[in-house]
Amino acid sequence: MARIKLKLGENEIEVDSRDFYVDNQTLGEIIEKISNHLPENHAKIVYEPESAPKPVENPTQFGLESLEDAETFEPEFNEPTHIAPNEVKSKLRILETSRFFDSPRTVTETVEQLREYGWAASPLDVSKALAKMASNKEILKNSHENRAHYFVETLVPN
Repeated sequence: MARIKLKLGENEIEVDSRDFYVDNQTLGEIIEKISNHLPENHAKIVYEPESAPKPVENPTQFGLESLEDAETFEPEFNEPTHIAPNEVKSKLRILETSRFFDSPRTVTETVEQLREYGWAASPLDVSKALAKMASNKEILKNSHENRAHYFVETLVPN
């Protein structure tokens, strides 16, 4: 933020960049035009020490940094990060906790959801991880119309 003060005896003109746009190219021009409104030899330019610009804080980002394994991703602005085959299961667990598998999902749907979260994985790696989780009874698997669907069993209250 720029603050320009021009003093003439007891009188003072102060211009704050909140009032209009000020950049390095127009700053000199602004000072010159304001000085023209004051009588010659009476204008005194007072510069305030410029404080260091504060970085724009994103409170959401700081909140997420306090969480273990928290990640943020905006798919429309960034390319997804490729994940190794040994990381696929942990990412599938994240999808599971977000209730993604509450309804039956195919491998293709799971790969697309991983991309939405910012992770790129091959369909083969995802298929292997889901099949292994199903064989270990971590999730359930059924086949419908010659396609495998993976889901978690929802608890029905009594």
